[in-house]
Amino acid sequence: MEDLPLPSIFEQARKIHNAATESASDQDVVRKGCDALRKCEDMIGKLGLFSANETKEDISTGNLKYILVPFYLAELTEKIVQEDRIPILKASQAKLKEFISFCETMELVPKEELETSTEGNSLADKRARKIARFKRQKAAESKLLEIKERKERRGRSSKASALSAPIEAGEEDMLDDDGEEEREAWLTTITLAICKAFDLLEMLKKEEEMLSSIKEKQEKDGDKNFSREILDDRMKRAEAWHRDGVVRARYSKPAPPITCATFAQDVLEGRANVSQAHEHKHQPLIFGPASLVNGPLTSERERLAAQVFQPGFRLPTMSIEEAGLKEMEMMNKWQERTAKFMEEANSSWHKDDNRKPGPSEGDEDEDDDAAQEKARAWDDWKDENPRGAGNKKLTPCG
Repeated sequence: MEDLPLPSIFEQARKIHNAATESASDQDVVRKGCDALRKCEDMIGKLGLFSANETKEDISTGNLKYILVPFYLAELTEKIVQEDRIPILKASQAKLKEFISFCETMELVPKEELETSTEGNSLADKRARKIARFKRQKAAESKLLEIKERKERRGRSSKASALSAPIEAGEEDMLDDDGEEEREAWLTTITLAICKAFDLLEMLKKEEEMLSSIKEKQEKDGDKNFSREILDDRMKRAEAWHRDGVVRARYSKPAPPITCATFAQDVLEGRANVSQAHEHKHQPLIFGPASLVNGPLTSERERLAAQVFQPGFRLPTMSIEEAGLKEMEMMNKWQERTAKFMEEANSSWHKDDNRKPGPSEGDEDEDDDAAQEKARAWDDWKDENPRGAGNKKLTPCG
């Protein structure tokens, strides 16, 4: 790594950062990424890539990505695991503050963030800051996705045009002219990193305060043996308890399931116990004043008042188990009726030849004679009127 140039070292560190952000990485890999980013910081300082008198317009597109080095280093430092975590939190916070102050100098921090940071620290102000920051973060993520899709589409079209026709003079510059898009992508990435840096800084401050208070309490109480070994022992006991619970569940008799929604609601609200017997009778819910105190409706006035406070939807008239029993009863009746019909269809009286009497032989002979007479009359008419006889006046020689 000592002989590698700055772009190669930065690319290696960025890959390690992306892998560690997406999933848990090995501590050796995380420390290797931190060393690479520290090497990038040293090389950036020696090369003098940035100046306090510059703004984002003065920085070249190729150097914009190096602004993210302190942010990447802060996130990787926060993922280092060691017994005393407070120094890790302080180092990560220092890098985040360095990144935010440098972005503020380069006029990269949004004006909304600067305006809200100078306002009060009430709960309403903090909530408004978080909502505005979340919206900026989502907008930056969608913009990066759009730039990526646009770049992929242009790459596919370039490949297709290269296969279909050779590139003429002057078209190479047009195909490779994506400097503006690359600059827009890096500026959007920096904006996204600024949003994440503010959120991470707040989280690390709270964690440091919590750990510092725990440490002070331990020193005050004289309990210096409270360490990771005790936490590991507690975790092992919890895992053993869950493991034994799984083994016990295999041989223990499960509790009967609750099939009535009304009884389940009573159990959840403390009006009944699971062990109590239940007849699964549905009782419609009452939303009136009497239901608030669980009192009986003793008068007509209370009954009318209870009907006022009703939901805007129809309440069920029966429980799920009652509906299932009714459907089962209907199915049994349908099966009995079907079996009865099948039995009647297969019975002897249904198969008898006592069907409806058809036409007699005399009627059939009369029908045949009438049909013959009609056919003969039609043949005679066709002989007297040949085809096209009625159109003789339309012919020129007729």
